[in-house]
Amino acid sequence: MENITSAKALRASILQLESQQLEQERLLKEQFAVTYAEMKPANIIRRTVKDVFSSADLKDGLFGVALGLVAGHLTKKAAVGSTHNPLKQLLGAFLELAVTNVVSKNSDGIGSKVIHLIQDYLNKGKENVEHEE
Repeated sequence: MENITSAKALRASILQLESQQLEQERLLKEQFAVTYAEMKPANIIRRTVKDVFSSADLKDGLFGVALGLVAGHLTKKAAVGSTHNPLKQLLGAFLELAVTNVVSKNSDGIGSKVIHLIQDYLNKGKENVEHEE
């Protein structure tokens, strides 16, 4: 900074520094608000979940596991029902485990077949609506 030799230059320099201080204060407050919002637990959890589920491998793995669990549970319910016989319940548990393992290991093929069937069903619904119009 240059030497100030007059009162007018001093006032101008003070005004400039005060203006600069106000601008820096405004920017600091804005940055604080952004940082505060990002550090809220809900936002941290949301970002973490988003990062975890953005991984394609993890999505495929979760889809396979979920599909296997659902298939195993439905198979057990269909085969055993609501029996109170311990032997049937044990066999149902083994059947559920076996179906869950098979489906989760082959989820890519099974998932694509299920998606294809759903798309065919939805397309047939669209065709029926178009023909009716």
